[in-house]
This record gives sequence, structure tokens and C-alpha cells, in this order.
Amino acid sequence: GVVEAARCMGATNWQIITRVLLVESVPSLLRGLSITIITIFGYTAVTGAVGAGGLGNIAFRFGYQRYQTDVMYATVVLVVILVCIIQSVCSFLARKSDKRNR
Repeated sequence: GVVEAARCMGATNWQIITRVLLVESVPSLLRGLSITIITIFGYTAVTGAVGAGGLGNIAFRFGYQRYQTDVMYATVVLVVILVCIIQSVCSFLARKSDKRNR
């Protein structure tokens, strides 16, 4: 309905894309961005466990191989906190950009 209304008001195809479709899709794009960032973050933690460096490497090398469970638990908690922060920020931005909930 919104595209037809914009077309009736004389909007060009470019205006419909930039001012109607893109504005309507921003909340979904932000939610997809949060899923993508969290997935990539998880992949980097896993690759760190096999020797690529990063938090996964710290958790595996110092926590698991040296039996320092406090280091392992601290890195796991840090990963969980970072994931929660990323999810909260993207969800907040998605709610703010959603025009249906105003």
C-alpha cells in the first residue's frame, strides 16, 4: 500500500526505493546485522580455539590446556557479555527505527 501511495503522489522509482522501501526495511536490516555480527564473533572464537588467536585461543590455551578454569570461565563470560551488548544495541536501534511502534 505504501508503494502504491508513493506512486500515486508522483514519486520516481529511485524515490520509492530510497524513501519508502529502504526506510521500511531498516529495522529488519538492523536485526539481520546483529545476527551476522554475533555469528561472525562466534566463528572467530571457534577459530581461536584451533590456533588463530583471539578470545578462543586464550580460553583454550590458558584455561583448558593449563587447567586454569578461572581464565576459561572469564573468557566465556566475556564472550557472553559482548554478545548481549551487541544484541541489545542492535535491538534498541531496530526498535527506534521502526515506525510501526511509535
